[in-house]
Amino acid sequence: MPSLQTALPPELANNVIRLYRECLRRAKFVGHRQHNTELIVDMVRQQFKKNMHETDPEKIQKMKDEAARGLINHMLYEHERMSGQKLSQSS
Repeated sequence: MPSLQTALPPELANNVIRLYRECLRRAKFVGHRQHNTELIVDMVRQQFKKNMHETDPEKIQKMKDEAARGLINHMLYEHERMSGQKLSQSS
């Protein structure tokens, strides 16, 4: 069974690994504040494990975009929570 490193082009594999690490880091941060670190980290790991054998670059890019969007949304939420201001209004 090929590993993520060998199944994908190097630049795509490295980006996925960086995104995975950032998702785990953010999950640990959120979990620590909410006192459920293990649960949140496990949820992130399950999502990446569920799709770890995907080799279609388009599907991988879509999943990366969704994960990145989730990270950005959380960062915006934290910023708004800490500053007490809304950054943007949805229409």
